[in-house]
Amino acid sequence: MSEPALAPRNALGGVIIVWAAALIAAVAIGIFVPDEWRVTWLLLGFGGAVLLSFVLQLWYGQTKGFIFRIAVSTTGALLLLGVVSAAFALAALVPA
Repeated sequence: MSEPALAPRNALGGVIIVWAAALIAAVAIGIFVPDEWRVTWLLLGFGGAVLLSFVLQLWYGQTKGFIFRIAVSTTGALLLLGVVSAAFALAALVPA
């Protein structure tokens, strides 16, 4: 006798969590890290976003669309980190 399948978790939630974590990490790195170390820390932040994306999508437990969800999560995190780092770079050009 088989049991009915439970309603699956929302996969979009995992993607949004990764994006939010990348945004928070990018802003924190931009504020607290010196200019000469910023690129290194942004790369580490992106690596953390990729790992977080895998953890959340594996926790989701649904194989259908796994690669797509990972791609959307990491691409969005990369774009957010790039936009925030570009904003901090432009802000550094403005004379104080």
